[in-house]
Amino acid sequence: MIGFPPSPDWMPSWASSWPLIAVESLGLYTVGVVVYRRYFHPLAKVPGPFLPAVTGLYAWYYNVPKTGQFYKEIERLHKGHGPVVRIGPNEIHLSNPANYDKIYSIGGKFYKDPIFYGALGIEYSIFTSSSNEVHRVRRAPLNPFFSRRAVLGLQNIVRAKVSKLIRRMEKTLDSGSPFDVHSAVRAISVDVVTEYAFDNCWDQLDQPDLGAWFSDMVGGSANFFYTCGQFPFLVKPVQALPDAVARRLDKGISDMLDCVAKTKSQVTSVRERLARGEEAERTTIFHELMHPHAGGMDRAPEEVPSVQDLAGEAFTFTTAAADTTGNAINMACYNVVTRPGMLRRLREEVVEAYPDPDADMDSSVLEKLPFLAGVVKEGQRLSYGVISRLPRKTPAGGAEFDGFFVPEGTTVGMSSWMMHRNPDVFPDPDAFDPARWMGDAQSRAVLERNLVSFSKGSRMCLGQNLAMCEMYLTIASVFRRFDDLVSYETTDDDMVYVDCFSAFHPSDAKKFHVVRKSKAQQYSQAGAS
Repeated sequence: MIGFPPSPDWMPSWASSWPLIAVESLGLYTVGVVVYRRYFHPLAKVPGPFLPAVTGLYAWYYNVPKTGQFYKEIERLHKGHGPVVRIGPNEIHLSNPANYDKIYSIGGKFYKDPIFYGALGIEYSIFTSSSNEVHRVRRAPLNPFFSRRAVLGLQNIVRAKVSKLIRRMEKTLDSGSPFDVHSAVRAISVDVVTEYAFDNCWDQLDQPDLGAWFSDMVGGSANFFYTCGQFPFLVKPVQALPDAVARRLDKGISDMLDCVAKTKSQVTSVRERLARGEEAERTTIFHELMHPHAGGMDRAPEEVPSVQDLAGEAFTFTTAAADTTGNAINMACYNVVTRPGMLRRLREEVVEAYPDPDADMDSSVLEKLPFLAGVVKEGQRLSYGVISRLPRKTPAGGAEFDGFFVPEGTTVGMSSWMMHRNPDVFPDPDAFDPARWMGDAQSRAVLERNLVSFSKGSRMCLGQNLAMCEMYLTIASVFRRFDDLVSYETTDDDMVYVDCFSAFHPSDAKKFHVVRKSKAQQYSQAGAS
């Protein structure tokens, strides 16, 4: 048997037992932290189970090993503990809709949790900025580009992408093959925002796989994001790794590096064109951001954001656009296709508004069609936008929620998953029911107030007008053109979500494809043989 060699005579007796001392000290420290967090922390009286009160690993476990299930675990905790529940050592979650406007409001003082959003590793971005004032300054030059007026004036960009989608769809379906709606509606979102932002489209709709890599990249990076949220000290070392090393860590990281390089290249291209004095056909977002007087500011050249800064901004633009808008269109199309009566009603309404199949549709007209508007709203509601909680830090003076006071610095959050499935607001919340949005003005106002797929307040989604334009034009165009679509293999069980910050379908889910009704029987017979 091999043992440790005896200590030299000159060594103090305590030195030989330092490993034991270290272990005991660590144990005592851990016990002290656990006891403090559970019994003496300012949140000690907030309802909730033992484990999340003492360790953030509880959330990490449900998000990483359990693959994006923490949002459902939070719902379970609310059912057992009430409208205020402790989900972390210094974090609570709320389910009472009345609290939403308290946290997410224009001019509100709650600010983004720097650790949670810092896990994205993007320092310069309106999305990840923790300070509300910094966010306001950075967002100011962008607001005019995403106003309703600006979006309606550039509908031709969206129409061109929708037309390309319809042509691609026709070609695939006419060949007798299933068409990948899931990837296509994400592709159109990326193509629209890259054309809109850079005047240089990524042409995902032209790719053989409809740019499926992009969505896979965003979803594939979720484990890394949630791990860095739990262990924030990992962000800088991983960013410092050579690309070749980082790519070996994870495919999602590798694809993300490719995407960052692509966005950086496009920002560089815009800057080079400006330096050469080339006139753009139209001023884009990044032409404006590189201008010293962007947003009415008078900035010195060194204060203009660098290419590296704007590459981070560009990355968040493109990733935010794809899956949130794509999910809403995908969810709406799936439910319409699988409900023949709904498909007929929607098509009749759109055809009545646009009897000429070649006429250019206008989203400002489409949004006045009541059944189509209900389909779009239900697509939003049941795709949730960002399905994860949206953590905010409590400002100076603390705050009170449903009888519980929380001090300054407490992380507080709510989620669209809970808001959109509140049966008091949305009866039979899991049902896709466009008619719920066709009531009187008062009932619609209540529903609108609780639809938070774009969040609310000064930090609400910048691109919501563009996203709504895409949704109306895409959904109306698809069902104006096709009246014989059926789902290919996808069922309701495939349309559930996991939390990758945005909502993603599980990796083993069958992504939504459609075939023509005349071909569906052939496929079912082939599958049975």
